This record gives sequence, C-alpha cells and structure tokens, in this order.
Amino acid sequence: MINIKKSLLGCLLLSAAISAAVIIPTGHEAQAASASSQVQAQGQVGVIQASVNLRDKPSLSSNVLGYVKKGETVQILEKSTAYYYKVKTSSGKVGYVSTREKYIAVKGTGSASQPSTGSSEAAPPVSAENTNAMIEKVIQTGMKYLGTPYEFGSNRNTTTTFDCSDFTRQIFKEAAGVVLPADSRQQGSWVKENSGAVYSTDQLKRGDLVFFMSYRGSSASAYQGVDKSSQRITHVAVYLGDGKLLHTYSNQAGGVTVSDFSNSWKLRFLYGGSVLK
Repeated sequence: MINIKKSLLGCLLLSAAISAAVIIPTGHEAQAASASSQVQAQGQVGVIQASVNLRDKPSLSSNVLGYVKKGETVQILEKSTAYYYKVKTSSGKVGYVSTREKYIAVKGTGSASQPSTGSSEAAPPVSAENTNAMIEKVIQTGMKYLGTPYEFGSNRNTTTTFDCSDFTRQIFKEAAGVVLPADSRQQGSWVKENSGAVYSTDQLKRGDLVFFMSYRGSSASAYQGVDKSSQRITHVAVYLGDGKLLHTYSNQAGGVTVSDFSNSWKLRFLYGGSVLK
C-alpha cells in the first residue's frame, strides 16, 4: 500500500512539473513572442493625410530627413512611442512620422496602431505652447547673429558669414533641429508642401518664413501688372510680427538685421508659411 501511495505521489509531482514547463515560457520564448508581434506590425501600411516631417529619431527636436507628401503610402515598421511611427517610405527611406490622425491613416491588421504598452489611448497632439517656445528659441538664435556679415553663396558649414537662405537654414537647424533646403526657392517649395502657404501679410505668424521676388524699385507702380505666381523667389526672411523682419541681404544694411516689413518689402512679398507645426 505504501509503495502504491508513493507511486501515485510521484506521478502527481511529475504531472505538475510538466504542466509548469508548458505554462511558463522561457526568456527565449518571450523574446520570440515579442518578435512575432513586431512582424505583425510590419503588415500595416499608412496613408499620409497631410505632408509631414520624416525625422531621424522619434522626437520633435530630432533632425528632419525630409517630408512625406499627402497621398503617399508608407510601410509601418513599428510604433516606437505613443507619438511616432517608424516607417519606410516608397523610396526606401526609413524614419519617424507623427502618429496623429491629421497626418497618417493606418490600414492593415497588425498591432502597430496600438502603443507599445498595449494601451489604446490616442496619442495627444503636440501642444501649441511647445511649438511657440520652439519658435521663440529659433528667433533668439537668430538674434545672436545680428551684425554677422552678408556673403552671397556663403559657406553652409560656417557661421562667420550668411546669405539669406543660409541664415534661415542655420537658425532652424541650430534651435529646432529642422534642416531646411539650402536655397530660398527650395525653402519656399518646402514650406508650401510641408505646411501650406499664406498669401496675405495679415495671415503671417511670428516665426513664419516669408519669401520675396526681385527688387524692381520702391514705388508701387513698378510692381503693377506683375503676375506674382510666376515670379521666382530671390529672398527669404523670418517674420517677427509687429511689422518686422529678421534677415540678411547686404553688408550695407548691416548684415543680419531687423528691418521694417514695409515699402518695397511689402511690394515684393510673394507668400509665407510656417516651418514648425
């Protein structure tokens, strides 16, 4: 009888051990499950709803690699944070875009549309306060270069001299981590495609880039009949508000300077728009 009891007890202990081994996954098994979840995330695609920055890191202060245009389809590799998807564009470029529905619509059956914590809470929008603070940082960075000499075609790798587009590029890169194109015409196209243009000076906001056509004179008659939609951009400045511009255009004007947004500047104005959203 004792031997039978011992046998039964041994069977029960063996059965419990086998069950435990089946129920409790090893570290390798847990890693495999996580990898499987990432593979599922790769099955999702996103359709860009409005042109959006493609960044090198999941952070508003990271560098901008370029932008993804409205209507483009991207492959979602993972949801790195509640605020950013890691994506691969149709051209093969990998980077991070905002998770806000304003910018991307997610399709597919993977798990990338959920935060990595498993929560289904929607990603909160970037606050206007944060954007305004970044704009002020950009402007203050520009102000520290007041008086820096003007040089047409200045070296983009130094801050000893600037031309107009080198100056705007430098201060947004230095203060906000946004790398704009190298010349004013490309910067104008970037603003149009990335955030949209405004054609009335009344709609400009502090920190906007403003773009101008060539100088034709200081009188309004010199610009009458000009089709501004066909004019090339020849100058870019930062709008400070209150009728002021921060820019550089000649050494006679003092290099980097603050000017009144009046007279020929208003006559030459083409459009403006935001860099930071």
